[in-house]
Amino acid sequence: MLRRWGWPMLVAVLAALGVLLAIADTALYGPTLGPYATFLIGPSQGVNFVPRQSPDSGRFIKNRFPEKVSFGSPFGRLGTVSPLQALRAFLSNGAGLVLLALAVLLLFPNRARVAVQRLEGRHGIEIALAAGVAAFLLAIGAVALLRFTLIFLAVIPFVILIAGAVALFGIACIALALGRLLQRRLHLGPAHPLVAAVAGALVVFDLAVIPYLGAVALAAVAIAGLGLAAVTRFGSETGWSFGDLDW
Repeated sequence: MLRRWGWPMLVAVLAALGVLLAIADTALYGPTLGPYATFLIGPSQGVNFVPRQSPDSGRFIKNRFPEKVSFGSPFGRLGTVSPLQALRAFLSNGAGLVLLALAVLLLFPNRARVAVQRLEGRHGIEIALAAGVAAFLLAIGAVALLRFTLIFLAVIPFVILIAGAVALFGIACIALALGRLLQRRLHLGPAHPLVAAVAGALVVFDLAVIPYLGAVALAAVAIAGLGLAAVTRFGSETGWSFGDLDW
């Protein structure tokens, strides 16, 4: 039964987990969602807040035993749970991420296969992260230098656009690799590679909506995707070689 219904059950569980994490975001971030949470789950609308309780002054009196001790929430103000907003975030951002990953895999299947094989190889994750950090620093340096020039100032949006497109290719390959990893670890039956990519993309979305840690997780995946695309030369089978300059 698991081999037959394993993939539908896995996709359903990952989707439900993403909605639950988005609901937690709407409650924990409260009135100040911040730019990342606002981008991910949308602005808060009509949210009622539970104020932090002020400490009872009687608890500091030493001549009698306090009847109760009140503790304020460590997360500050708490917002009301909004399942509708969380579902809207999943249907917009989650489905958008899945569709973008599938589009990349459909457009570049051979290059995606080469990149995933490199990622699943020996020290593939470490190499992708290291290359991603180096590529990100180079991009930041290039943008910083271009800001001081008037002629090449218009090139900055193209640099950012190219870096985002390259990172998107890497994220799609990471999603496919995550789906294949789940298939091996959970002993799921054979399925189309795009089904595995959908499961992997949902894992990436679930990581992105983890309260307070989602931005770090998404940044790590994006940097690893950028590094994977840089190391494999956008999924080229030959990789980086100075032999291409000799003909």
